Amino acid sequence: MDRPHSETLSILARSGGEALKAFGETLLPQLGDIDVQKSQTGLVMLPMRDTAQGTAFHLGEVLVSEAQIKHGDLQGYGMRKGRDLEAAMAMALVDLALQGDVAAAACNAFVADQKDIQDVEDRATLCKVEATRVDMETF
Repeated sequence: MDRPHSETLSILARSGGEALKAFGETLLPQLGDIDVQKSQTGLVMLPMRDTAQGTAFHLGEVLVSEAQIKHGDLQGYGMRKGRDLEAAMAMALVDLALQGDVAAAACNAFVADQKDIQDVEDRATLCKVEATRVDMETF
């Protein structure tokens, strides 16, 4: 399935770290030599928008792990919340594999499975939120 690159990265960023690392390990032999450009943790600002006035503000900082790898002319990128550099590297491996059409079917299947898992989790969260909704008309 062809999905936009930004959507694929968003799905991978929310994927379970252990599953992502295990899948990334399977790609290493197929990708060959890679050059690690960046592997670091850092803080990024979390932007939010005030829904009442529509003004932007920064809610705070988020700790992230970032990885950037290169193979030939292609670059893979990964950024994930938290301090797990291995998961960020695995995300970059999947990104690189998809760009280089290496194990594309397996990568697309992995991303699709992760999307399905995230959809179920999101529905469960929304159900919990809905259960706490208050109808102001009843007051």
